[in-house]
Amino acid sequence: MAELRPSGAPGPTAPPAPGPTAPPAFASLFPPGLHAIYGECRRLYPDQPNPLQVTAIVKYWLGGPDPLDYVSMYRNVGSPSANIPEHWHYISFGLSDLYGDNRVHEFTGTDGPSGFGFELTFRLKRETGESAPPTWPAELMQGLARYVFQSENTFCSGDHVSWHSPLDNSESRIQHMLLTEDPQMQPVQTPFGVVTFLQIVGVCTEELHAAQQWNGQGILELLRTVPVAGGPWLITDMRRGETIFEIDPHLQERVDKGIETDGSNLSGVSAKCAWDDLSRPPEDDEDSRSICVGAQPRRLSGKDTEQIRETLRRGLEINSKPVLPPINPQRQNGLTHDRAPSRKDSLESDSSTAIIPHELIRTRQLESVHLKFNQESGALIPLCLRGRLLHGRHFTYKSITGDMAITFVSTGVEGAFATEEHPYAAHGPWLQILLTEEFVEKMLEDLEDLTSPEEFKLPKEYSWPEKKLKVSILPDVVFDSPLH
Repeated sequence: MAELRPSGAPGPTAPPAPGPTAPPAFASLFPPGLHAIYGECRRLYPDQPNPLQVTAIVKYWLGGPDPLDYVSMYRNVGSPSANIPEHWHYISFGLSDLYGDNRVHEFTGTDGPSGFGFELTFRLKRETGESAPPTWPAELMQGLARYVFQSENTFCSGDHVSWHSPLDNSESRIQHMLLTEDPQMQPVQTPFGVVTFLQIVGVCTEELHAAQQWNGQGILELLRTVPVAGGPWLITDMRRGETIFEIDPHLQERVDKGIETDGSNLSGVSAKCAWDDLSRPPEDDEDSRSICVGAQPRRLSGKDTEQIRETLRRGLEINSKPVLPPINPQRQNGLTHDRAPSRKDSLESDSSTAIIPHELIRTRQLESVHLKFNQESGALIPLCLRGRLLHGRHFTYKSITGDMAITFVSTGVEGAFATEEHPYAAHGPWLQILLTEEFVEKMLEDLEDLTSPEEFKLPKEYSWPEKKLKVSILPDVVFDSPLH
């Protein structure tokens, strides 16, 4: 629950929001992390020292539901000569460490990221006659923040968020999001680490799909070239009724050429998925399987989780050689240079802390496997095959309903434990599948109807008996079962 109040009064007894001209006594009363971000806001909006602010009535660290302490809302005049319209600029406070006393984020030093290392921003086109900013973007930002806090997954520029609903709960076509660097907000060095600012950009379904099939940065660049679709500062217009491809059909050609040349830099997704080892009888639970009846499934070990996280991170490096990290990588500085050691790996579950010692889990070669996906995840299989494997890369599905993962690899990927001799291999509940280019082309032909999933009924099954591989597209309810 939140309330609207001027930021000059973020609490019943709080002093005015500090800035470059705030009296030292007032500034010293404010949490240092909050003070540092306010300083950047005051640099950008010196004439708006006390903007309207949506504030959580009960703070997250006191048991409230909203992770963001505040969302400040500024009026930005834009630049008509540069096709930048007047708009509302929303800035969050809470994903970074505002306090430095471990009440929300563990303090890990000044050199790394503060908290999660970023705050969210959003730019919404101001409607004619609108005298105050709408408050729905604040709840949207809270929703994204809840996801970050609950999953401990972080965002970076070029990421996409499938929302499947108009961002403002209207009838708008703007139903998904991309993330990019805020064009005006500069990174801030706080006493608790560095904070960057990631801007939410509202997009249509067709634009989201293009970002998935190619890459988010490429679609963001196209949006910048279309004033009504975002323009240079990527301002969201909830009344936009056309996609960039309807506004300028030539842009689709640029996307198609980019996919053909670059493939996709989407290296994996969190998804509703599962896998079965068909070469073992169901009652044999000596080794991990995706479905366990009457017993708890084994968990991804911490080291497997680390490798999967590295797999996804490296997949975003478009020009890097496709390499899966070693199965026993040496940990340096906790996790990686850009993540705090205290944070869980981006794919780590609550209980993946070495239930079975990693070195005791042997890699198993499987003869026959059955892959299961919900409709949304299944629709990404052609992207996985055409945009990733045919370009010599890899793609990972990480289950959101169970502690397991499926990684597709091509013959050009180094470091995989699946090989051409043994194309199906499992390390605990992590399955790797190596597909040759010839088989990928065959699968793409057979899976062509997945590109139009609305045209078929569930369940849907595909089978390649000669390869001992089966793929099923199943209703969501199947993955909500406790057996998965």
